[in-house]
Amino acid sequence: MNQRVLLEVSELKKYFLIKKDEGLFSQTVPLKAVDGVSFTLHENETLGLVGESGCGKTTLGRTVIRLYEPTGGSIVFDGQEIADLSAKELLPSRRKMHMIFQDPYSSLSPRMNVTEIISESMENDASIGPRERKDRVLELLALVGLNSDHANRFPHEFSGGQRQRIGIARSLAANPKFIVCDEPISALDVSIQAQVVNLLKEIQESHNVAYLFIAHDLSMVQYISDRIGVMYMGHLVELASSSTLMQHPLHPYAQALISSIPVADPHTERTKTRIAISGEIPSLINPPSGCAFRTRCPRVGTLCDQVTPELKEIDADHHVACHLYDK
Repeated sequence: MNQRVLLEVSELKKYFLIKKDEGLFSQTVPLKAVDGVSFTLHENETLGLVGESGCGKTTLGRTVIRLYEPTGGSIVFDGQEIADLSAKELLPSRRKMHMIFQDPYSSLSPRMNVTEIISESMENDASIGPRERKDRVLELLALVGLNSDHANRFPHEFSGGQRQRIGIARSLAANPKFIVCDEPISALDVSIQAQVVNLLKEIQESHNVAYLFIAHDLSMVQYISDRIGVMYMGHLVELASSSTLMQHPLHPYAQALISSIPVADPHTERTKTRIAISGEIPSLINPPSGCAFRTRCPRVGTLCDQVTPELKEIDADHHVACHLYDK
């Protein structure tokens, strides 16, 4: 990867304090949604993020762009540490990063028309006048496959796929360098999903933007991502290039996830071996000691309940957090 590092996240943590009732008394305990995650993202790169619901993918994305305040750790964006910046100090960086939300039906204000929705992020930029904003809106609509006739319509007049295109246009209004794509296709019909993903790839090529692409669909993540990270219970357990992870997963959890991907060929689908994961996901309030996956891992060892494995580079650009690969 020859591009410059745009985002460097080190030991990032996000804990939510919740009340836990115990008889007549209650106490406040931390729910460790993201617990010590580290990764880098280069310019014009797509890093896919996969894992079961509740593993912390969305929380990680929102914390990275400071929609959530981090509990600990470092976030260096475009050469500047932003984890501890105040809201006012963060404004210049906020213009360079944006988010595409999962639900195109609830992420757009029903009281605003398309022009108002897209141009909202440009209103505080004194260098852009009303005419320039209008021209920019029409330019962005054309970029995402809509036309000028859509500019004065309201969100309820569009299909789900069109609404998500409007959300993409809104995210591009301030010319960001980095976009968090939080399950941007999960609420769409299968026939529309490929269109939206191809649109994101085209925009990346033309606008040199980096993506953190969060999704459940491993096949789609493989298609759009340069690298893929696998999360489990707030931890990043494996990180590798898209092809390497899909062909040679190392962590038992990643192996199980990838074995569950359906294959188009009926014969191959019937004969392939799937790795089943037994048991339930432990509580994030009271996680197991050592490795978080040990209570469900088919290859658990004696060290797994004592020491939390660190994310280490096993092969070139292939990192895994598992005691099976300790040297």
